[in-house]
Amino acid sequence: MASSSIATAVDDPRVTPQFCRSVRHPDGDVVLLGVVHDHPASVGRVRTVLERAEPDILALELPSAAVALYRAYARDDRSPPRFGGEMSAAIDAVSNADITGIDAPNWPFFRRLVARLVADRVSPSTARRVVSSLGGATRDALTCRVAATLTDVTSMTVACDEPIDYSCEHDDDPETQAAHERAHVAGVQALLGGTTGTPPNSVDYRDETRERCMIEKLRDHRERGSVVAVVGVDHLDALEAGLSAST
Repeated sequence: MASSSIATAVDDPRVTPQFCRSVRHPDGDVVLLGVVHDHPASVGRVRTVLERAEPDILALELPSAAVALYRAYARDDRSPPRFGGEMSAAIDAVSNADITGIDAPNWPFFRRLVARLVADRVSPSTARRVVSSLGGATRDALTCRVAATLTDVTSMTVACDEPIDYSCEHDDDPETQAAHERAHVAGVQALLGGTTGTPPNSVDYRDETRERCMIEKLRDHRERGSVVAVVGVDHLDALEAGLSAST
């Protein structure tokens, strides 16, 4: 199916242009699926779209070091898998796709981030906060790698975090899930709306650099075949704009 038709062709209230973007480009097509971590609507959306799209490449907003753990989660007999939320559900929904992580930390991310901090002449306090946040992300990625190894060589499943509990369930109807997810996203966006137009802070530097690196990886991947990317809903606008650019 052509990627541009998925959001309109799928009769599912969880699959709408708010969460599903199709980017057509001469180098290749990319479908962007925005998700709310662990939300039942997001889990349902990625499963529905991936079963229809059957992409060559499944790109996940995960560090490369964490992908093995989510592959292990996806081997759960339960549907959806008990751990890993929408990411393990996405892996479970594909059969022959090349599964790849496109998120930081990685060396291109570190190089780009340092270059921007230097170019912007950020204050020492902002630089320290950025470095502190990177340390946490790196530890999380390494923890996922260790957890994946333990899960593979033992009979236990090592969970890096507990699933988030929402006031709707995986067995609720799609309309109920979609309505709850939309309300949740609207509430979060309203809470963060007051930050628009303020100077970049440590989180801005980190996340904007992450998005630029994800765009570069998706540009490379789309040259090898059709791509579906599962990313946080807050990244959708930036990734769509970056992938739509001709350069």
